Amino acid sequence: MDDIERAAVRLDEVAHVTPELTSRTLDDRTAATVRLKAECFQRTGSFKFRGAYNAVAALPAATRSAGVITFSSGNHGQAIALAAALHGIPAVIVMPHDAPATKRDAAVGYGAEVVGYDRYAESREQIGDDLAAQRGLTLIPPFDAWDVMAGQGTLARELFASEPVDTLVVCVGGGGLISGCATVAKANGDVRVIGVEPEAGDDVRRSLAEGRRVTLDETPMTISDGQQTLSCSDRTFAVIQDRVDEIVTVTDSEIVAAMRFAFGRLNIVLEPSGASALAAVLNGALDVAGQRVGVTMSGGNVDLARFANLTAG
Repeated sequence: MDDIERAAVRLDEVAHVTPELTSRTLDDRTAATVRLKAECFQRTGSFKFRGAYNAVAALPAATRSAGVITFSSGNHGQAIALAAALHGIPAVIVMPHDAPATKRDAAVGYGAEVVGYDRYAESREQIGDDLAAQRGLTLIPPFDAWDVMAGQGTLARELFASEPVDTLVVCVGGGGLISGCATVAKANGDVRVIGVEPEAGDDVRRSLAEGRRVTLDETPMTISDGQQTLSCSDRTFAVIQDRVDEIVTVTDSEIVAAMRFAFGRLNIVLEPSGASALAAVLNGALDVAGQRVGVTMSGGNVDLARFANLTAG
């Protein structure tokens, strides 16, 4: 919590305090009182700005001035790009060729250099490490860094500051968001923390079940590009083991249904990974009847044509 409090100070008046949305239809369907943390309204359109900015701001000034590098399917990349721009330093983003064009264009728009790679044939970690060494840049990974995890935890800090929560439902990719949020949740009493992964990429669910970090053999084939990770990290898994109660999965069709619900009932656009936690609540996978429930809607960065194609039915 000390790390998260320091992150909150760095992010004060820099990151947005995002709105908490409610839906009578959702409450009726779940027999619960649900608050939806709308990180689609965060700077750069996702929660990733919290961790990215905190990690950049936490660097010693001399180290920071040389610039930063990261690898990302999109949201963390554009978050690092903006964080670097706000600090007046160079940024390099290693991004897969098939990343959504909106995410790539945003990173470039913030002034970053984007280096493409084939996510199915090349190692983004190796590319990032090599470029960092060649150019003297500091590598800030998407989730495997304490300052990134702490920054993401400020989302839950805001949620718990407004009202108590009995169950917190969080989307899971590499585990940075749920690690930070679970830390806040467990500091606020006997709160149940549930993570949500796409069914095709359930490495964290398997890891928690087997008591060891599981790595998938190949990139998950899911519409949820922000959750196409092969595994969590040693850091995030240690926190997940200690503070997360359960991981559940959702199908791509359930994610699309949640995107439709968010658009039709809440008038907001969610990207697939941003809708996965909502999908788990909507599809009845969780028993939350009679509870106060917090749900992360983690991002809204989706190309309009892709959104239309996914939600058209």
